[in-house]
Amino acid sequence: MFGVAGRGWARPTLRWGVAAMFVALAGCAGRSPPVSVSVSAAPGSPPPGMQYLYGSAEAAALDIQTFGALTAFVERQAEGRASVVLAADAAPDRPAFTACGDRPPAVVFDMDETLVLNLGYEMLEARSGKGFDADRWSRWEMAEGVALMPLPGAVEAVAALRRRGVTPIVNTNRSAASAATAVAALAKAGFGPFRHGETLFLAGDVDGQRRKDGRRQEIARRFCVIAMVGDQLGDFSDGFQGDPVARRALATAPAIARLWGQGWFVLPNPVYGSGLAGDWDAVFPADKRWSDPVEGQGK
Repeated sequence: MFGVAGRGWARPTLRWGVAAMFVALAGCAGRSPPVSVSVSAAPGSPPPGMQYLYGSAEAAALDIQTFGALTAFVERQAEGRASVVLAADAAPDRPAFTACGDRPPAVVFDMDETLVLNLGYEMLEARSGKGFDADRWSRWEMAEGVALMPLPGAVEAVAALRRRGVTPIVNTNRSAASAATAVAALAKAGFGPFRHGETLFLAGDVDGQRRKDGRRQEIARRFCVIAMVGDQLGDFSDGFQGDPVARRALATAPAIARLWGQGWFVLPNPVYGSGLAGDWDAVFPADKRWSDPVEGQGK
């Protein structure tokens, strides 16, 4: 993820208006800069996207399903493993991959809403009615995992990787200043040890950028990355750019579509990120509309 905050993409002020629509699309989480929606008062209950991501059985089932599929995929990669990191001169519309050579195998994870759920921060944001604040998020990063929890199935998946000799690596846009607390938060959540610059990469590491491709290239220089896991398309490549229609076309083109569940594993996040974008024309194609014979055309 990338944007103004450690989690990545710039977030809307509050996103109740768009979140409800994306609950229905949560299994297809994709991204583009989100729409900003101003809300002056705290709602009486959590917004729909938060209800889904942080509280629903459906989201938990999707998490377990995804981490189970990841573990099964890694089991199958004992022989003939291949890198799933796009080469430095490649892009989603012209994919080519880094070479593995004899490098040891690894799986790269995003952190926020991929390994851990930021319950403490998100509840404070929702209840306050103030929306995202970069300074508040920075203070949350320094809280050492006081009020977060692992995604269902994530701890078990990371442990299974280590048992197989596969190194779990975290590539997150949390700030480098929070390295020690990120390590502590991951340990407290049950993920074991990580080391900054070795198995934990933060915003600005390697190339000074918030985008992740530079860090991915450095990780691929040291490891054979056989799988990647994230909740934003930027967790797989910075090349997923453009409007929602263009990004959806990139994600579903045959060369990329074959990677979903087969090296690239995406988790649902209807709360924030690049998937919360798109006007009526982008979300509902002109040839897929219906006019109710009684009520007429929807506005």
